[in-house]
Amino acid sequence: MNLPIVLGTADWGALFVHFMSLSLLAIGGAITTAPDMHRYLVDEQHWITDGQFASSVALAQAAPGPNVLFVALLGWNVGINAAAGVGAGASAWAYGLAGVVLTMVGIMLPSTTLAFAAARWGHKNRELLAVRAFKLGMAPIVIALILATGWILAGGNGEPIAQWRLWLLTALSALVVWRTRLHLLWILGAGALVGALGWV
Repeated sequence: MNLPIVLGTADWGALFVHFMSLSLLAIGGAITTAPDMHRYLVDEQHWITDGQFASSVALAQAAPGPNVLFVALLGWNVGINAAAGVGAGASAWAYGLAGVVLTMVGIMLPSTTLAFAAARWGHKNRELLAVRAFKLGMAPIVIALILATGWILAGGNGEPIAQWRLWLLTALSALVVWRTRLHLLWILGAGALVGALGWV
């Protein structure tokens, strides 16, 4: 379902600036900022639906390529909704592509520039205690951000706590990854089978 929305120049600019600011918070990848993307795009601005958000993340994660592709799909959905749906023809494509460019450049440019500069500096100063402490301290932050993303995605069809089967499956998958050498594709296949059978 597409939302008919109206976006002015200021709205497009706000979309770009918001994704630029999220870029600097994307410690552990763009997926860690998905909760704030959801808050901004779905809850606050109402530019896309909850279903469009969840579908964008799921499709991008299932497709080969970098995980950041979900940002392009979010931008595409914003653009398509601004054009009043795909039935608008060429203007829908133009708006969709504008959304893709704004969100992708916004999410990539600041973090890429900062990562390049920080990596060069960190490599030159890798023996400093502060650099080693920073690297060790980032691990729990990344884990917490990924858990927050899982919480948002699990709550797409209601309260996240009500999705106990998904949380159990997630915990079991994490345990298997941690304690065995089983390839991740087997775990993904098992998850697909459990979903296809309707168990979760």
